[in-house]
Amino acid sequence: MEIKNSFGSAYAGKKVLITGDTGFKGSWLAIWLTELGAEVHGYALPAQTPRDNFIVTGLKNVIHHKDGDIRNIEDLKKFFNKVQPDIAFHLAAQPLVLDSYQNPHYTFETNIMGTVNFFEACRSTQSVRAAINITSDKCYQNNEWIWGYRENDTMGGKDPYSASKGCSELVTSSYTSSFFSHNDSPVVASARAGNVIGGGDWADYRIVPDFFRALEMNQPLKLRYPNATRPWQHVLEPLSGYLLLGSKLLKDGIKYSGGWNFGPVSLTSKTVLDLISEMKWVLGRGEVIIESGEFLHEAGLLKLDISKAVSLLHWGPVLNFKETARFTLEGYIGNDSDIYYSRVQQIREYTKFGRNAKLEYL
Repeated sequence: MEIKNSFGSAYAGKKVLITGDTGFKGSWLAIWLTELGAEVHGYALPAQTPRDNFIVTGLKNVIHHKDGDIRNIEDLKKFFNKVQPDIAFHLAAQPLVLDSYQNPHYTFETNIMGTVNFFEACRSTQSVRAAINITSDKCYQNNEWIWGYRENDTMGGKDPYSASKGCSELVTSSYTSSFFSHNDSPVVASARAGNVIGGGDWADYRIVPDFFRALEMNQPLKLRYPNATRPWQHVLEPLSGYLLLGSKLLKDGIKYSGGWNFGPVSLTSKTVLDLISEMKWVLGRGEVIIESGEFLHEAGLLKLDISKAVSLLHWGPVLNFKETARFTLEGYIGNDSDIYYSRVQQIREYTKFGRNAKLEYL
């Protein structure tokens, strides 16, 4: 099945290695790359639940996957050496703020040393032409500004997760300057996205999976931070940015090295309550309770400035807020027996949106 896109044939016949392919974003990326004609190899811990996207799509039968821990540098290097990838995407991480409070050592070890191990594996594998480290919008030192953070703003983070992502960006910058700035070295970039939602995500402490779990148990959804503003995106939005960036790195090299933001248009950032209210309205059911009390710190206002990606990559989000909610809901409530195919159909619909969208900010 061929999917027409703006990446051309950049990935056709290429060997692509993804760390974290059993995760939410990693599994969707593996599906898209497979449909673009790439030979996809994944390295990650086993999926956490039987309902995770990696499991329900039968992805293990589609790509070449190896169970592995990103903290095991020797095993990771052996995998890279065996695969000999053209390009590598690093998504393996401990991805949750609340989990980082419960186990900060694991979070820092995974998110910081995991990044170091990834780049060491890239360094030791001659075939690697490009590498992208996928971090988070939370890598920025959040001052609760009303404007979006730009790629050259200060890295930081109060909670262990955010701090670890800021550190991962510093590691990327250091490796770029120290080891990946020569003509014969891989070209490196980092990609920062907002709060990503979509079918197949069943992780704990995430608002959309929590919403569906509450529906299944006929219980109200409890919201701790209903007014927290987040740059909500359907998973395909940032993935299109990662894929476009990767294609540019493979073609034009160092010109596209550095950090890149992939988020929604700033004016479309919505609160947690906005998102849940929209999904309730579409489904026609659901109940919410606003909790009170003192909770662990989470950012209240966080936006990304995507001007760099818009200007230099000619990338931009194509789904409005209602379409984002619809795409997300369809990923959870669809009854299609072939879930892999239903994911491909969403990618096809998304690329059609991209071809038809009038991106007035481009």
